[in-house]
Amino acid sequence: MKNIYVIGVGLIGGSFALDLKALKPDVVVYGIDHNEAHLTTALELGLIDKKAILNDIKNADLVILSIPVNATLKLLPTLLDLIPKQGIVVDMGSTKEAICKVVDDHPKRSQFLANHPIAGTEFSGPTAAHVGLFKNKTNIICDIEKTDTERSKKVISIFESIGMRIRHMNAKDHDKHIAYVSHLSHISSFMLGKTVIDKEKNESNIFDMAGSGFESTVRLAKSSPEMWTPIFEQNKTNVIETLDEYIQNLTHFKKLMESEDFEAIRNEMKNTNYIKTILKGIS
Repeated sequence: MKNIYVIGVGLIGGSFALDLKALKPDVVVYGIDHNEAHLTTALELGLIDKKAILNDIKNADLVILSIPVNATLKLLPTLLDLIPKQGIVVDMGSTKEAICKVVDDHPKRSQFLANHPIAGTEFSGPTAAHVGLFKNKTNIICDIEKTDTERSKKVISIFESIGMRIRHMNAKDHDKHIAYVSHLSHISSFMLGKTVIDKEKNESNIFDMAGSGFESTVRLAKSSPEMWTPIFEQNKTNVIETLDEYIQNLTHFKKLMESEDFEAIRNEMKNTNYIKTILKGIS
């Protein structure tokens, strides 16, 4: 793979470009982005070697598609129309089912790899990109049986070489599970931030008392609404299901508080402490 095209030169696309250039110094990385300023910054920072346009995809060996998932739905079929015989398109989106469905009947479906690196941060844009973002992170590949084996092996080899752990899953299960461990987390963070901001209007000193616990919990509320709104839209059914369960747990906790059953509250927290063992096992 010599000619690499990164569409969306922000945190994910830019970081992958840096890792790939470090791994394979002979590759040429081309950048495509609707934001011309982002392209210029990416070129100045060395994330990409050259700017490109969509029609140049006809020369691509590998296309990394790292744009909001609603834009991916619209652009992916066109990319498969343009991709040459030897090429493969890999998306980096946080939803998979709708994206896979939109190209399921495309004659070049075998040249698409549905992929989700769980490696984001709350920052965005080319200045957020850095080497090593993907090291020791989980990378979920969906519906791999629909992708040409030789092409997928080459891409997976790159992912493994930059330090990623590979998991395989079907697209429907991916979206259900990721709603719990990622999408719900972002909603919780956004709503916690909203709750505190609304309260701060009347109590100006509230942020003076905010410590590291608040900062870490609300960190995800700094994430891009332009990226996350389409994610919630595409995974609406699963997100609503997780919210229903989350609200039930919050309501239950509130009732325990109202009844002053603090022994039950202690037991709830003690039982939930088991998550330390789970997270330690996957860290």
